[in-house]
Amino acid sequence: MKHIFNAKNFNLIAAAISLIVFVPLIMLVFSFMKSFEERQEKVGFIILGDIHVAGWNESHYKGIKAACENFGVKLLVRDKVKENSGQCPIAIKDLVQNGAGMIFLASYSYSIEVQNLVGDYPSTAFATNSAEVHARNMTAYFVRMYQARYLAGALAGMKTKSNVIGYVAAMSNTEVNRGINAFTLGVLRTNPNAKVVVMWTGSWQDEETEAAHAQRLIEEAGADVLTYHQDENATAQVAEKFGVDFIAYNEILSGYSEHYLTSVVCRWDLYYTDIIQRYLKGELNSVKNHWLGIDRGAVMLSDYSPSVTKEMISRVNSLKQELVNNKQIFSGEIYDNAGQLRCAKGEAISDDTLLENIGWLVRGVEVLE
Repeated sequence: MKHIFNAKNFNLIAAAISLIVFVPLIMLVFSFMKSFEERQEKVGFIILGDIHVAGWNESHYKGIKAACENFGVKLLVRDKVKENSGQCPIAIKDLVQNGAGMIFLASYSYSIEVQNLVGDYPSTAFATNSAEVHARNMTAYFVRMYQARYLAGALAGMKTKSNVIGYVAAMSNTEVNRGINAFTLGVLRTNPNAKVVVMWTGSWQDEETEAAHAQRLIEEAGADVLTYHQDENATAQVAEKFGVDFIAYNEILSGYSEHYLTSVVCRWDLYYTDIIQRYLKGELNSVKNHWLGIDRGAVMLSDYSPSVTKEMISRVNSLKQELVNNKQIFSGEIYDNAGQLRCAKGEAISDDTLLENIGWLVRGVEVLE
């Protein structure tokens, strides 16, 4: 009897089995790779306000839009997403369903609100501009805005005549406190007799409250220079109305008088280019925090008002060079405004602390209730 399982037949059977087993597997792998590539080509962006309103919202949108165009990546935007309202989780689910492989959470409280949700999407990379919450697939991204705040404070210290500088601020959290503290340290660097008076609005954008606080800082506190940490520029408008010097935030204004001294601004296009490139290379979650500073050109002061003298500009530039040369603003002996030592002589506050745990204000800051 002739054996049917000769070598030739065995090879044919083996080949058939290979086709049955491995072809679907190969197709599955290619399908997964194609899906991954498609997801890589879509980036989601969630932000609190209207992306077409100047300030925090528009500056971030323009920055990430430019970066995505640079890499040929499609940008999926969800704006006007209120914090702590349940809207952010809905926006995340929507972006994932629409193929976003990476999602930027561009408002402070989003990461806290969705910290238990991001783990449900392990193949999605998240980036948050709050460093107080982390996950295996969520890293923090921000700029060292406090460095430009420090320089702005130095300028304010030289410009004030009343030795009172007003600061309209959203709320007491690490990001805002860090900026106020750096600004105040800059003020005291050029004018040890000055003080910074802060008023809280309790919101990132509330133009009516911001305007009312700015007016109180001028009329009650005697401030002759104002600045702010808010998404929009109501404080600048009040300062202009009252003929008071001011330093803007996150946008370069137009149509103002010489009282508009300068703006604290960020190259968000540069920053988003850096972070998206890391994502596309698979390096996004390789570190806990991504933090670019003045040495990379990520933060700066805009052009100065004609009322800012050459001597003032020279002094600010000298302080800027110190920062470029890696001088630490939060170093040496620093006390808070309750008299507690926060940094000892010869020491420096670590980046992790600056990003995650600044629940205090430096000596030289007063809060007006």
